[in-house]
Amino acid sequence: MPEPLNSPTVPLLVTTDLPPDTDLAEFGRVVADAVRTLICEEGVSHEGFLRGGVFWLDPPRPGGPGAVPAAAGELRFAALIGHLSVPGMRATAREVAAHARKVITRAVAARYGDLGSPAAVLAIRAEDVGERTPPSAVVVATGGAAAEPAVAVQAYA
Repeated sequence: MPEPLNSPTVPLLVTTDLPPDTDLAEFGRVVADAVRTLICEEGVSHEGFLRGGVFWLDPPRPGGPGAVPAAAGELRFAALIGHLSVPGMRATAREVAAHARKVITRAVAARYGDLGSPAAVLAIRAEDVGERTPPSAVVVATGGAAAEPAVAVQAYA
């Protein structure tokens, strides 16, 4: 079993289907705010701080003559890639991702309703954050002055 980290910073990928008219910045804020409080099995809560980029994974439907319009209610695939810092939490990357998954899937469902499947939340390689986040991604972060750990790690990615 991997050794727990004292103040883990875990690179995360969050993906989900969203309505095509969704404001990506709002989706990013929903995710970033969701991780503000992570609760462990022991009932202890920890403050989490997320900084990352949110973007569409699929291209928009083309418009113009001969284009096939999107079906009513058709969803688009969105992603957030970033770093989640949890100062003071003693946990493995897998455990941090599991705690984040619980609060993120609840927050996304509360904001966007039943989208057919819950948001996927995965721990990824640190290199993937920089390599896979497109330059066009909308930057999001957990609000508040205490969010410095996630902001600081961004400089090293």
